Amino acid sequence: MSQYIDGFVLPVPKDKLEAYKAAATKAAAIWKDHGALEYRECVGDDLEIADQVPFTKLAGAQPDEHVIFAYAVYPSRQVRDEANKKLMEDPRMKELCQETEGLFDYKRMAYGGFRTLLYK
Repeated sequence: MSQYIDGFVLPVPKDKLEAYKAAATKAAAIWKDHGALEYRECVGDDLEIADQVPFTKLAGAQPDEHVIFAYAVYPSRQVRDEANKKLMEDPRMKELCQETEGLFDYKRMAYGGFRTLLYK
C-alpha cells in the first residue's frame, strides 16, 4: 500500500512567520498523534524560477508574505481519512484554530490529498 500525502500551500505575512511556526509546531504534534508519519512546514526560499509558474503567483502571495509549503504523510488514505475526522474533533485543534485566527487567510490556502506516484 502506498503512502498518502495531504499538501498545503499558503501565504503567511512575513511579520507573522514566528507566530505561524509556533502554531505549526503544535499542529505537527496533533497530526502525528492522529496517524501522520511525518509532518513538514517549509518556507519559500528560491521561488522565482524563469519560465515556470512561481509559487508566489500560485499562492497569490504579496511582497510582504512568505509562501509556506506544508505536508503530512500517512500510511494510507484510509488512515488519513480517519485522522482528519479525529483532528476536527480534537479539542487541541479547536484551540489552535482560535489561536491562529487572523494569522493568515484560510481562504487563500490551497489544500489537497495526493496518492503517492513514486517513492524512492
